[in-house]
Amino acid sequence: MTTVLDERLVAVLACPCQAHAPLTQQGEQLVCGSCGRHYPIQDGIPVLLMEEAIQA
Repeated sequence: MTTVLDERLVAVLACPCQAHAPLTQQGEQLVCGSCGRHYPIQDGIPVLLMEEAIQA
């Protein structure tokens, strides 16, 4: 089952990399359109840590 985050929350989140680009939700991940990193959503909580990111 996919966790769907509130659109208002996703709208204020930004990638923690230097670009601070907006994120979009794709399944159980938040994806940065600038650097391409994928951040997991665990138990409904976005994990925006660089060391947890997956470089796509």
